[in-house]
Amino acid sequence: MAITPEQDPKPKPQQQQKTKPKSSTTTKTTTNDPKFSFFFYFTLSISLITLFFTFFTSSSLSSHDPKSWFLSLPTTLRHHYSNGRTVKVQLHPNQPPIQVFTFQQTPSTKASENVVVLHGTGLSSFSYRKVLNFMASKGLQVVAIDLPGNGFSEKSMEVVSVEPLNGFFDTFWYVFGEIKEKGFFWAFDQIVETGQIPYEEIVGRMSKRKIVKAIDFGPEDMGRVLGQVISTLGLEPVHLVLHDSALGLSANWISDNSEFVRSVTLIDTSNSGALPICVVQYPLIREVVLGFSFAYAKVLNSCCSKGVGVNDADAQRVLLKGMDGRKSVVAIGKRLNSSFDVEEWGGSDGLKGVPMQLLWSGGWSKEWSDEGNRVARALPQASFVTHSGGRWGQEDAADEIGEKVSSFILSLPKSVRKVEQEAIPDHIQKLLDEAKNNDHDHGHGHGHGHGHYGDTNIPEPDYMNAYGLGQGGPHGW
Repeated sequence: MAITPEQDPKPKPQQQQKTKPKSSTTTKTTTNDPKFSFFFYFTLSISLITLFFTFFTSSSLSSHDPKSWFLSLPTTLRHHYSNGRTVKVQLHPNQPPIQVFTFQQTPSTKASENVVVLHGTGLSSFSYRKVLNFMASKGLQVVAIDLPGNGFSEKSMEVVSVEPLNGFFDTFWYVFGEIKEKGFFWAFDQIVETGQIPYEEIVGRMSKRKIVKAIDFGPEDMGRVLGQVISTLGLEPVHLVLHDSALGLSANWISDNSEFVRSVTLIDTSNSGALPICVVQYPLIREVVLGFSFAYAKVLNSCCSKGVGVNDADAQRVLLKGMDGRKSVVAIGKRLNSSFDVEEWGGSDGLKGVPMQLLWSGGWSKEWSDEGNRVARALPQASFVTHSGGRWGQEDAADEIGEKVSSFILSLPKSVRKVEQEAIPDHIQKLLDEAKNNDHDHGHGHGHGHGHYGDTNIPEPDYMNAYGLGQGGPHGW
């Protein structure tokens, strides 16, 4: 018979001890945190809004990949770019040079005069290609410039440190940008993995973030750009054709450098431009206008020109939509001087004797015709001529615009160009002096090409090609 050991009815002391709670502090559930609830629904709402706009606009309004953006352009725009070239200009000593796109049309015969065309708000050299073709057929050398921040010129973005965000709308647009960059549900992935919304991470980046900001090019900077392009391409003296808001951006440079200006033609000039900045500035409105071709075409037909073709309107929309073109145009528009006095400018001493023509739309509206008469009275030295197109006459009356501008320029006395001899580098001068001395020693110093730099067989240094600006130079895109 097996003896079973008697069990002690009392538990052992260690069994009597109750399990003590862990010493580590238990983390409060995030679901009870009001910050969690707020940012959860806040992020969800913005994600849905982002999804909505991305779906209807089919792509982001601002692509920062130049190659992808360029390959997505319509064929007409890519062809326009391939026929142009870029010029590097230096606006400020402590900043890198800016690449400015130029489109040039050369006549089949030797050019009689040089002409530079400057576009207005929301436009580029692409809009004037038909006008340039017509003027070149009249024997004029014509160059259209994409001002910085427009067309194919550099938008010149810079990284800027900013202060922490304040207010609901600042926070809204910051989170909106985060979602566009990282994906619709990046915050929800963090919730699944950690059980917490990345509130601290968001707040930390908001307080230390850096943004890419469009430089606001003002009249002084635009004047420097115009002067450097004209000088680099050797166009002085030049006939200037200024459309829309271009006068306000270049007026100071013209007054200060009138000796390089042969004539000025103003086409439907305006302090603010025909294209309303608000349609590309304010949220929701800009997404609709730049997201849909028909919406942008409607805006142009109501404000700028009733004859803009569908393809041309879409090309202009694409240039505004991509590579931060919209932001640059808005920044430039804010720098326009709405109180610019054309009468005071036209009466300045520097412009006395400079021939002028005022070319104006005669059938856009009664109000616009009255404005043209006012500008004509302010510039009594300018000949006043009307055209049948809209405020963007280059779109629906290109040949008429080209004919009237060409006739005015060709009616003036021919320009006299000063050809300045380029300074001879020291090492070249030393070689020339040695060669001259050797010729005298051998009795051959008879003036057969070794007396001065202009008659030597040593070619002049090709500085244009050295900087990529020659006829065969790269675009620099």
